[in-house]
This record gives sequence, structure tokens and C-alpha cells, in this order.
Amino acid sequence: MATFRGHPGWEALGDPSRLAIVQCLSERPRAVGELADELPITRQAVSQHLRVLKEAGLVAARPEGTRRVYRLNPAGVAALRDQLDTFWRRALDGFQNTVEDTTEESS
Repeated sequence: MATFRGHPGWEALGDPSRLAIVQCLSERPRAVGELADELPITRQAVSQHLRVLKEAGLVAARPEGTRRVYRLNPAGVAALRDQLDTFWRRALDGFQNTVEDTTEESS
């Protein structure tokens, strides 16, 4: 059986803290300190999670004075959406095939 090699963002989002960070960033860009103030994790933990999310292509950072402001990376999020759309189409096609096969057997 072939191993599915999806976008690395799926694995990154498997952690509840990283998912919470992404949810916060979906509202607006934020600095590490702002995220740490909103979440029940330390600044250091936020920084580590942001590094994983950045490596997965889900967030990007820009310098603003002495801090870095993080935002969602539209290209990374779009890649996840494309994969999810593909999964959904396949599931719907499979459902349609099952219904058609069941209908044919009943005739």
C-alpha cells in the first residue's frame, strides 16, 4: 500500500496549540507576545510552534521594529484547501458509485 504524502501543514495542525495559533492568526496578524497573551502557553512555546508552522508553509513573518509579526501564508493555506477539496470530491464520487451500484443490484 502506498503511503500518502500530503502537505506538511496537516501534521503541523495536529497539535492543539498550533491549531489555536492558526485560529488566532486567521483573525489578524499578531506578534509572539500577543499570541502568548491570548493562549495558555509561554512565549517560548509560541515561538517554537510558529517555527513549525513556518516550516510547514502555513505562516509567514515580517519584521516590525524589534518584533516579528506573523500572519497566515495564503499559499500554504490554499494548498491545504486544495487537498481537502480533492478528498471531498473523492468521497462524494465514492458515495455516488456506491449508490449507483446498490440501485443496479436492486433492479
